[in-house]
Amino acid sequence: MIGIIGAMDEEIGQMVHHMQLQEQKVIANITFYLGTLHHHDIVLCKCGVGKVNAAMTTQILIDRFDVKNIIFTGVAGALHPQLNIGDIVVSSCCQQHDIDASQLGFPKGEIPMFPFSSIFAADEELVSLAYEAACQRYGKKRVMKGKILSGDQFIADPKMVKGLHQQFNGVCVEMEGAAVAQTAMLNSIPFVIIRSISDKANKEATVNFTEFVQMAANQSFEIVYHMLEHMKSPK
Repeated sequence: MIGIIGAMDEEIGQMVHHMQLQEQKVIANITFYLGTLHHHDIVLCKCGVGKVNAAMTTQILIDRFDVKNIIFTGVAGALHPQLNIGDIVVSSCCQQHDIDASQLGFPKGEIPMFPFSSIFAADEELVSLAYEAACQRYGKKRVMKGKILSGDQFIADPKMVKGLHQQFNGVCVEMEGAAVAQTAMLNSIPFVIIRSISDKANKEATVNFTEFVQMAANQSFEIVYHMLEHMKSPK
């Protein structure tokens, strides 16, 4: 079983339409759609916005549906200056940018007393599949691998964009990926996060997000759809 997560209706709507839906289950007020796509058993869901929703949903997928891989698809704001609206980011790794225990001597972005690295590496095979699918669909010039940053805030400040890019070497910023990544890592589940850029996290971000979110969500769907065409069934 492959778990596929989006944060918003726009990010899962096309997947629900294209899959062969067999069953729906509601757990913790989240609807899980079970069925097949390209001969893969999948469970698809909308987690909602933010890290708590993302972590909770990921753990449910693991505990209740025994997923073997997790793909998170959706939109993000650009941090890397070469990224533009409509470009694609495939996670090499993820990190929370808004966790801050620096007053206790921990670097910003590091989870205090956490026995593992606070930077969560994505599965290399899934990353390669996602990157190849994105490049085939949109061309290499529009696709970037890199660190995805997550925090419980919508970024619309050029100073923050510059700071996040310089401090964490993040290429884009969103509100769920690192929570999915941390939960998957702790459960030894391979994951990848795929983000389509809906805005540049600047003063125009709110307007751009509203205007381009459907376009960006469509692109994310197309990449996941193409991935599943070429993906081996998880053991």
